[in-house]
Amino acid sequence: MSDPAPADLLRSLRDALGDRHVLTDPDLVAPYLVEQRGLYTGRAPAILRPGSTQEVASVVALCAAAGMPVVAQGGNTGLTGGGVPEGAVVISLERLGAVREVDPVGATITVGAGAILAQVQDAADQAGMLFPLTYASRGSARIGGGIATNAGGLNVLAYGNARDLVLGLEVVLPDGRIWDGLKALRKDNAGYDLKQLFIGSEGTLGIVTAAVLRLFPKPRSWGVAFVGLPSARAALDLFVHLRDRADRDLTAFEYMPPFALDLALRHGKGAVRPLAGEHGAYALVELSSCRPGSDARLDLETVLGEALETGLIEDATIAAGAGQAEALWGLREAVPEAQTREGGSIKHDVSVPLASLPDFLERANAACLAAMPGLRPCGFGHFGDGNIHFNLSQPLGMDRAAFLSHWSRFNRIVHDIVHEFGGSIAAEHGVGLIKRDELIRYTSPVALDLMRRIKTALDPHGLLNPGKVIRPPE
Repeated sequence: MSDPAPADLLRSLRDALGDRHVLTDPDLVAPYLVEQRGLYTGRAPAILRPGSTQEVASVVALCAAAGMPVVAQGGNTGLTGGGVPEGAVVISLERLGAVREVDPVGATITVGAGAILAQVQDAADQAGMLFPLTYASRGSARIGGGIATNAGGLNVLAYGNARDLVLGLEVVLPDGRIWDGLKALRKDNAGYDLKQLFIGSEGTLGIVTAAVLRLFPKPRSWGVAFVGLPSARAALDLFVHLRDRADRDLTAFEYMPPFALDLALRHGKGAVRPLAGEHGAYALVELSSCRPGSDARLDLETVLGEALETGLIEDATIAAGAGQAEALWGLREAVPEAQTREGGSIKHDVSVPLASLPDFLERANAACLAAMPGLRPCGFGHFGDGNIHFNLSQPLGMDRAAFLSHWSRFNRIVHDIVHEFGGSIAAEHGVGLIKRDELIRYTSPVALDLMRRIKTALDPHGLLNPGKVIRPPE
């Protein structure tokens, strides 16, 4: 908890929302204060649970008039501390979960920011469509948070990040005004594209309360394979081969080093080794097709057969059905939780140009091992779109807290290499608190100045998610 909010402000907030939606009891407030990985614990005088966009606007206006900072929060599944309050009131969007409209003809779905990602996927599925944004926390993450962080996930290769899936937004501004940009247009050049300011801004410029999202045809066929390769460089060669042969049907290409597979097998529930032998690298590949009469599994078998004949790959198994496909995907999705079970983990969410991925992995692995012998690097993830979760598991037998005390040191090692390759230190998880100072180190003065000017223009009093992403110059 933090210092109590002024009594008159609390009275006004309760008048606006009702007593049961203004939480001040420490036991009720506590779940909203802890970041998912346990790296940060925040302070908040109250948790507000508005039930409509107008109620969000009302409480934001009340807080602005009182000079009270606010932090919007969705499912609280973020990984960078972006939703952790530091003495600010939390506005939880959990009650704004309605699916407002599904339009199969226009291929759109309009939802409240509090809608759980899996709920949005299910609503699209029931309409015979696909909403492709997906990641491990889809059962608890809310769509507003995904938009605020420009979330990526497992289908970016084919469908893009959250930014590519948003057509329109409804946003409450820092002064309590509502910007209604809920348009379902593919083309709209009437001035600046304002929605892009709010996507990926982590709630520092406005609070997203609803969105119009793009839908896609559901695949008619798909094929999933787990592939054994000699190296990360061979993985890149395989990706290029698949892209050339399968074109847009290549919907996922996920990379796993041997250590990541070992973790998934050791800690994943019911995990089974997918290939008989040991390999220097692994890839999980998915093809899918919407074309009538298509057979993506047969296409995948053909393309991987070619790769095996030419020595591009060493082995592969192709899922015979949905159950086997789910099991193969389960190996990839088990890695983050498996790392947690293995002990302390220093995590980096980075991206580099695709052609540089093998060189980055080689250099970063070597540099980190040189800095701490016995360290267990685990660079895995969305290889096809250049995004690697370059995580470092503690040496066996080392104290967890002692290991995590080296976080800043390894940030510098890894991020310096990312920067040399022209990459990004924040690929899909955002900046939040954990990378705020790193952003200053690796971003040009001109870019930082532009970000600060935008923040000042929209939130001149710095009341919206203060201290996150970009901080004022010292």
